Amino acid sequence: MQKKTPDYDNVFKTMKMKHKRLFISVINDTFGKNYSMDAKVEILPSEGYLTENGTTDGSKDIEEQISDFVIKIEKEVYLLECQSYDDGSMAIRIAEYAFIVARQFAEWDIGQATIPMPRFSIIYIKRTEKTPKTTRITFTFPDGQEVHYESENVILEEFTRDRIVEKRLFPYIPFYIARYEKDITSEKNIENAAEDLEYFRNEMIRLHKKGELTDAEIIDLMGFVNTIITHITNGNKSEERLVNIMGGTVIETLSEKLIRKGKEAGKAEGKAEGKAEGKAEGIEAGKAEVKAEV
Repeated sequence: MQKKTPDYDNVFKTMKMKHKRLFISVINDTFGKNYSMDAKVEILPSEGYLTENGTTDGSKDIEEQISDFVIKIEKEVYLLECQSYDDGSMAIRIAEYAFIVARQFAEWDIGQATIPMPRFSIIYIKRTEKTPKTTRITFTFPDGQEVHYESENVILEEFTRDRIVEKRLFPYIPFYIARYEKDITSEKNIENAAEDLEYFRNEMIRLHKKGELTDAEIIDLMGFVNTIITHITNGNKSEERLVNIMGGTVIETLSEKLIRKGKEAGKAEGKAEGKAEGKAEGIEAGKAEVKAEV
């Protein structure tokens, strides 16, 4: 029976909400930008309503559409869609999502409207023979005009582990293991998968020590990796070994540091107070003993 574990989509969405800063490097790499890691980042609403199928009474069903990720960095808006596999409906879905996003920034007046479409890209976690290198949407108009709206897709299988670390593409790390899915599920040779996991663990620890990853970021990234592992292994004999690669490292969080320092300060203060109280009690006892003898 299939395990009820969060899948790729849930991990991606959780990561974007908790650690949006990490996606700055993804935007830089995908769109050729050069934003600093402390640039202003804003997650935008990605909900909208589109008219769908007609009903028997002639009305239309209205269905809410939600895109994976709409992010605004400084003044630019980007739409990212995360996909496990190629999907024949992906281009039309991007067109729908992009219009929903553009509507938020549209400007209009009597007789005219300007609708700024966002930059977009699709991130394919896995690749098949049909996975397209680009996604193109063509808008055609009654007067014969055609406008091509297109972007290169991100295919994670083409990324080496060195490039991911060099470019600081941290959001890709949890999904890297998906390229070994066949080997892991068939419980064959998982040595390459284990080696790559150890590489990412060591690199994340190194960058955490340098201050490029916060306590929360590194802990959650390791947790996201293990979520994907358990999703793929589904409890087979490889799961424990692979999960332990990330799970075997204990990172002291900021809150834990503060608690530890508080306890240490409390102990030191308690010892000092104890010594002072003991000294005072000894003096008083000594005085009492002298008085008694007199």
